[in-house]
Amino acid sequence: MESIRNILICGAGMMGKNIAFVFSANPEYRITLYDIFPTDVEEGIRTNTRQLVEKEILTEEALTERLSRISFTSDLDSREVRTADLVIEAVFEDMKVKQDTFEALEERLSGDAIFCTNSSVMSPSEISSRLRHRERFVGTHFWNPAHLIPLVEVVMSDATSDDTARTMMEVLASVEKRPVLCRKDVPGFIANRMQHALWREAISIVERGIADAGTVDEAVRYSFGLRLPQLGPMENVDMVGTDLAFNIHDYILADLEDSHQPSAMLRQLKEDGKLGFKTGEGFQTWSEEQKTESAANLNQYLIRMIYGK
Repeated sequence: MESIRNILICGAGMMGKNIAFVFSANPEYRITLYDIFPTDVEEGIRTNTRQLVEKEILTEEALTERLSRISFTSDLDSREVRTADLVIEAVFEDMKVKQDTFEALEERLSGDAIFCTNSSVMSPSEISSRLRHRERFVGTHFWNPAHLIPLVEVVMSDATSDDTARTMMEVLASVEKRPVLCRKDVPGFIANRMQHALWREAISIVERGIADAGTVDEAVRYSFGLRLPQLGPMENVDMVGTDLAFNIHDYILADLEDSHQPSAMLRQLKEDGKLGFKTGEGFQTWSEEQKTESAANLNQYLIRMIYGK
């Protein structure tokens, strides 16, 4: 970890900017954002962190100082790119784009640089399949909004070395993230597997007419959802007893949704162009004001949970 000083973020969209801001927490790092499109990095980061400044978690002076360590380039052959010790890719969720990006980077960077993909679903093993030094490739799945949610999943590919994974765990901890190690490259990694298991059951409850979408959300928000930040599922199982958990599962699991395909209801919404916030209607209808309020409330909730403000 001592050798990592220059960090390259490929892709200067919302995730890329937020990841760059995260690494600027460590004054030893110099961060470069690369994108093929011109990007106002400073304006974007200032917009994304506005609530942190308003809540007095981050001063204007501290933000300006952190921004001074972040630069931008659209030149893949620039010195900033070629001298990177660590690369985190945050480009489009397209396998070929990701593979092409890493192949081009491996030709330009030094022999001991570490390569990371921020993909939330795509296999690190497949993304790195065209690289020569696959042992130095690892997944680093930041959760959106990356500057607020502490978790980062460090996902080992079928070739990632233990040293690479360990180094990334240390680097992420050095910028106050909470890295967790996913030892196997499986679809959804750790947290998304659990999240989408919940979504599958939630959608099934609506599809089967057991409750409407708003009621499902209320049921989560005001029951187990309240305790999840403090009491994880495995601790909860031990708390109530593995014998009770077994008896409950013996009774209920046969009735839970276990389809291996997206629900017919979800497919119909997609085909009808009812895409949720994007179109104003999905399982529920959403006005522009409601969409804005939902996003703002999420950030405010995360700030309150993490910083107590």
